[in-house]
Amino acid sequence: MMIHTKKLANSCSLKWFSRICPENDTYSSKIQTCCQSHAPGTKRHLGYQRALHALEPFFANRVPHISLNDRVFLAKDPHLNGLRGFGSGITPEDRQILHPSNRNFAKAQAVLLDYLHSTRGIYFTDAEHISKNCPIFVWRILEKVEDKEEIGRALVRYLRYHPINEFEPFFESIGLKPSEYIPFLPRELMFLSDVEELLNNYRDLCNYGIARNKIGKMYKEAKDIFMYGPGLLKSKLLSYEQLGLRKYTVIKLVASTPVLLLGDVNKEFVLLLKNLEEIGLPRDWIGGTVSEKNTCFWGKMLVLLKFFKDMGFDEKKLGTLISKHPSFLLDGSGEAVFSVTCLLLKMGVSRKEIFFMFSEFPHLQVGSFARNLRRAFEFLVEIEMDFEDIKELICHHKDTLGLVLMKKPTSIMSNLSSGKKRLCKIITDDPHQMQKYAMGLKVPPLPSDDSILKSIIEKKKFLSHLGFVDNSKEMKRALEVFRGKGDELQERFDFFVRSGLNPSDVLDMLKRAPHILNQKIEVLDEKLSFIINNLGYPLSSLVRFPQCMSYTTERVKRRHLMYDWLKERGKATTALALGSLIACSDKMFIKRFVSLHPDGPKVWESFKKSIIFK
Repeated sequence: MMIHTKKLANSCSLKWFSRICPENDTYSSKIQTCCQSHAPGTKRHLGYQRALHALEPFFANRVPHISLNDRVFLAKDPHLNGLRGFGSGITPEDRQILHPSNRNFAKAQAVLLDYLHSTRGIYFTDAEHISKNCPIFVWRILEKVEDKEEIGRALVRYLRYHPINEFEPFFESIGLKPSEYIPFLPRELMFLSDVEELLNNYRDLCNYGIARNKIGKMYKEAKDIFMYGPGLLKSKLLSYEQLGLRKYTVIKLVASTPVLLLGDVNKEFVLLLKNLEEIGLPRDWIGGTVSEKNTCFWGKMLVLLKFFKDMGFDEKKLGTLISKHPSFLLDGSGEAVFSVTCLLLKMGVSRKEIFFMFSEFPHLQVGSFARNLRRAFEFLVEIEMDFEDIKELICHHKDTLGLVLMKKPTSIMSNLSSGKKRLCKIITDDPHQMQKYAMGLKVPPLPSDDSILKSIIEKKKFLSHLGFVDNSKEMKRALEVFRGKGDELQERFDFFVRSGLNPSDVLDMLKRAPHILNQKIEVLDEKLSFIINNLGYPLSSLVRFPQCMSYTTERVKRRHLMYDWLKERGKATTALALGSLIACSDKMFIKRFVSLHPDGPKVWESFKKSIIFK
């Protein structure tokens, strides 16, 4: 059994070598001689290794042409470990991707390559790139084939009788996702050869040096350049080189902002280059800093440069600043810097201080700094801090505030067990406390002060008066839910009693829905009046379903109108409990009631639009 297994290993390896170099009989015969001369029972392993080393120089030049199946075989076969020329080309990622279970995928890629090149006449380099860089499309056609044992033949047969839409794998291979390229699929066209301009301009971009997987972004943002006639795209690329830009710079610029290739040479871009030279930056500077992932807006950059010049900044110092921090100009095409500068000016920060701040800028992207500073400003506004105090904080602690991303005020107040007034006082007394409220940091609760203790005592007194047992689960739950002072809660309780409810019933309502006392009396009065007077429900319905006071009047009115409309058309019963009408979610309400009538969804939408939320 052992000898048979080793024979099989030799045989498989021999077949593999024959498959990747069938045109070279000399090397094939050399392998065969080595394998036969070192049969089981002899020093076959040593001889086998010698044969491999003898072929190493030849196969080193063949690595790029090895198919995925061959690389899998090579990675798994222990007899081929001596061939270092191959082993060095297999990365850990390859070993994971090229798992034996994925051999069908590799076969499908090979079949697709053969179909595109041999059957459809697409250039081999283009067909190869498409077949190897459209995994979603490949998996999709694999799913349509039932014979998994003979996947290669099955796919060939499938493609023979089911021509594919070639635009799908093409668009995927140039870096577009299906959700991105679907709008670009031509109507009533399936073959790339039907649009010769597309492939011709695609090849012009590739030949110029633009990576194929970057071309998808270009197609998405400047589709018209792929419809140019012969030679036009090349001439536009060369026109930018004639501005004094290196080819490398032009490649990065058109990959990031392909609209440069639309129409004549972009005048705003030319003017920007001139402005950059005036502040001491060479023309190719922008090529070394721009990212191919982000689109540049040259007009915005010009506005920013003019803005700082008008503010009186020295051109040389401005050039040094931009050279030190390219994101100053490139992050959002200068929009981030412009927004944070305007905010600081409104807060009373002087121009000199602003320029000094940017000159001493930390190793942080301008966009992140601007976002953090704006978040801090919104944080202070949301906790209702006095505007003069906000200006004071922004002016004197702008550097600190721009370095950290603040949590939401509601989260901070919940963690601190504090209200807005107390939080404002903490920050104004010690602005550095704001650094502790950054995302990712744990915020411990504050020690209770006298006013908070007094409020808790008042609430406990109110609850005890109603009959809540001290330290019971019901009292703890009510204390957590209730908002407001003890006397305010008492006034709201008395409102329900004055409306005609029995005190014991109100107490039972609060035990089931304590949060209803968090609303002002005016709001409670409006909701109660609508339910009793407009809808005609009795007071007892509140006792059965006190949660109805938590929902907005608009929600109750909208659903009641819809239900009345259904009753008029005989699609609903005459009586329905208040809880059944408003407690369920919108999705459930539509399923249970609205869908009872064919015109229900349309009428429901009209009710939603006519009843405006307050």
